[in-house]
Amino acid sequence: MVGKGVLFECLKNKNIEKVLVVNRKSHGIQHEKLIEIIHSDFLNLTSIEDQFKDYDACFFCLGVSAFRMSEEDYTRITHDLTLNFANVLLHRNPQMIFCYVSGQGTDGSGKSRIMWARVKGTTENDLLTLPFKKSYMFRPGFIQPMDGIKSSTRLYNALYAVFKPFYPVLKKLFPNSITSTRQVGQAMINTLQPGYQKTHLDNHDINQLAALNPTQ
Repeated sequence: MVGKGVLFECLKNKNIEKVLVVNRKSHGIQHEKLIEIIHSDFLNLTSIEDQFKDYDACFFCLGVSAFRMSEEDYTRITHDLTLNFANVLLHRNPQMIFCYVSGQGTDGSGKSRIMWARVKGTTENDLLTLPFKKSYMFRPGFIQPMDGIKSSTRLYNALYAVFKPFYPVLKKLFPNSITSTRQVGQAMINTLQPGYQKTHLDNHDINQLAALNPTQ
């Protein structure tokens, strides 16, 4: 859901010249500045890593729900896969900006009793040790899906459907607790220019960064 929202914003932004998407299966979107690579094993990028050169940023939106997953399996997908991808990118282009989609409630201290929060926190910490030009950890909470986008998790779609009539009221009552797929995408684009003073961005920061420039 987040990845498609970020992609839509990149495709319609006049300052983005080219977008490379790496997916396990095609999203079916055609656009003149879009290149899509279908790749099954994100822990082995040897066959495609040459195509990562000359990009200014990576907006890393891959993720999986921790529901009914063991900590070992969740760590392999959330931490190991992400760090492998990031290290390959770093080798190809150390001047790249790296944006990682984490989540509200992520714990960087390693003390949380919540498994996903600890694993996400470790992933953030390890990413921040890599010498990219700049790294940003996005920690969105409630995300309003826009432009017909749906989550790949059935439960989330049901929740979004229930809350949809209340979005206008929720935005007025809790403006710093709600963001949207459009705002997350625009905020990531704005990490390139003008950038942001914080490394960890919650919904308030995401919305503030997204508003620095209008959607192109």
